[in-house]
Amino acid sequence: MKSKPSRWLAVAVLGAALLQGCATTSAVATDPRDPWEGMNRKVYAFNEKLDEAVLKPVARTYVDVVPSFVRTGVRNFLGNLGDVWTFVNATLQLKGQVAAETFMRVAVNSTLGLYGVLDIATEAGIEKRKEDMGQTLGHWGVKPGPYLVLPVLGPTTLRDTAALPVDWQASPGQYFQDASSRTGVALLNATETRASLLKAGDAVKQASLDPYSFVRDGWLQKREYDVYDGNPPSDFDYSDPDAP
Repeated sequence: MKSKPSRWLAVAVLGAALLQGCATTSAVATDPRDPWEGMNRKVYAFNEKLDEAVLKPVARTYVDVVPSFVRTGVRNFLGNLGDVWTFVNATLQLKGQVAAETFMRVAVNSTLGLYGVLDIATEAGIEKRKEDMGQTLGHWGVKPGPYLVLPVLGPTTLRDTAALPVDWQASPGQYFQDASSRTGVALLNATETRASLLKAGDAVKQASLDPYSFVRDGWLQKREYDVYDGNPPSDFDYSDPDAP
């Protein structure tokens, strides 16, 4: 496992640099952060149809059929695997305290918490963090580049798209050797993630006249908030596409 992150880190940095260099601006864009808005809206519409037809029904069935305590255990187990990747990225960002606390979370939950099924660490006051390769690239000054909506995967930026191959290599399913287990865990993770967003998704559609813009603006602001660990510079401009 240790050789993969270092190898893919170089790929992510190079990919981000190439993607930023190739970025172009559309004359019809209304938001400077979203120069490909026309294309993005079409992909967004496709994702919405896919969600209504497949993803949301599966998530609702999962919530209706699986007992809440089982879902909590699944969420904790997957989250514990995700904490390993947070530890790696916190280390790459030289965030010593975050790395140490996350290491403790994994150690406690993997032992006392029955491989993460029980979240003992949170009960003990060890805060859960989330760091990924896109945040690591942003931490070291890689610009986000234009906003992008990917089929199925949804909102992202060019920087985070370049980081996706690295994040995939460290996703929960990759901890398993056989293909069927990896696929099963990946599908379970996707279902659990969608189930956790059921109420939020309905609220967005009810509260916004333009759900696309609402999701885009909220996602970009949250993403940069994460890069700065909740403390963006006082002069940070969320509407500036060249902001870190």
